[in-house]
Amino acid sequence: MKSAVMKIAVMGAGAVGCYFGGLLARAGHDVTLIGRLGHVEAIGRRGLLLDMGGSRHTVPVAATEAAAGVAGADLVLVCVKSTDTEEAGRQMAGHLAPECAVWSLQNGVDNAERLQAVLGRQVVPVVVYVAAEMAGQGHVRHRGRGDLVVGPSGTSEGLAARLTEAGIPARVSGDAVAALWTKLIVNCAYNAVSAITGQTYGELLPVPGIQEVMQDAVQECTAVAMRLGVPLPADIWTTVLDVGVAMPGQRSSTAQDLARGRRTEIDHLNGYIVRKGLEFGVPTPVNRAMHSLVRALETRSAASAGG
Repeated sequence: MKSAVMKIAVMGAGAVGCYFGGLLARAGHDVTLIGRLGHVEAIGRRGLLLDMGGSRHTVPVAATEAAAGVAGADLVLVCVKSTDTEEAGRQMAGHLAPECAVWSLQNGVDNAERLQAVLGRQVVPVVVYVAAEMAGQGHVRHRGRGDLVVGPSGTSEGLAARLTEAGIPARVSGDAVAALWTKLIVNCAYNAVSAITGQTYGELLPVPGIQEVMQDAVQECTAVAMRLGVPLPADIWTTVLDVGVAMPGQRSSTAQDLARGRRTEIDHLNGYIVRKGLEFGVPTPVNRAMHSLVRALETRSAASAGG
């Protein structure tokens, strides 16, 4: 028997938010996407376009620019960029139902904590494994995976089961923080290099010296994690390489942001490692170089947009 319909809001209808929101809407749930005007207008005209599995689906779904779209939701998936976390929390705060569950589906390791501080209520950290990109206004393209690791809470098990029913494999784990750190390290290895070169993961890995640079960045991240007492897999470098093999056609989200002239999340990826390294006396020169180079590219993109 099909479970009852849930009311779900997606705060931040970018690639991640549109992909998961689209699947939930296709499964029959009442979904509202909250995003930029261009996406909202396109979705309002003809629905969300979802490219997945070699075919295109048109998904009817509600969309709005207003954070009030979270009102009455059973579950809010927060998918905004890490740079917008606190502002998204302030906009949502007065509209959330008391029993609403709030999940953070964001890059970085501290978004749930930051959002919780703004909202004054529990926010569940969720690790997202998906390769997706916006192919146009209201048009998301899925390139690989699409599963979640959800932190524990009183409602996590039941909600994870509902998402799994909707075609989004989700499992609850007490090791979600360690999983977030593992993903952070993967992002620190790939995102800046993909953004600086404009290349996909599959194009990067065979280039002489690139894997060594990435491995140096991973070793710095691992040293910071150890200093913070975060347990990591012993084969973290193998995990990093496996991502490139599994998603050879993927360009990092940082590369996608730069291509669109938008601010990246680099301050919350390599920049986070640099800040924690300084705080605890762990040298992070490779992550510092990656962070600084992407910031320089951001400045160039901003100057071009202004011109």
